[in-house]
Amino acid sequence: QVQLVESGGGLVQAGGSLTLSCAAAGSTFAINTMAWYRQAAGKQRELVATIGRPGNINYADSVKGRFTISRDNDKNTVRLQMNSLKPEDTAAYSCYANRYSGVVYWGKGTLVTVSS
Repeated sequence: QVQLVESGGGLVQAGGSLTLSCAAAGSTFAINTMAWYRQAAGKQRELVATIGRPGNINYADSVKGRFTISRDNDKNTVRLQMNSLKPEDTAAYSCYANRYSGVVYWGKGTLVTVSS
């Protein structure tokens, strides 16, 4: 089992920055992709950014140029640096990880609120 624990959410004004962190604990061997998803109130969960173990990265179009995902494979952590935040970035952000076997894990989420 893998436990994912997020931190770093909070309230920020539009144009500000926040950094989210996710630490994986437990049986962290063979973790492949790590990612951040978000879900705004009344909306479906959407992918924000992914990063594979070799460092390959993908971003949602809505965050390209503003968000940066990074990971430390030795520490089993993934971070999401969020700059130029907009009110529409307000959501619960969840950490995701999968194993090469296909098993997936989710964190409980951290709330990000961007005020206008």
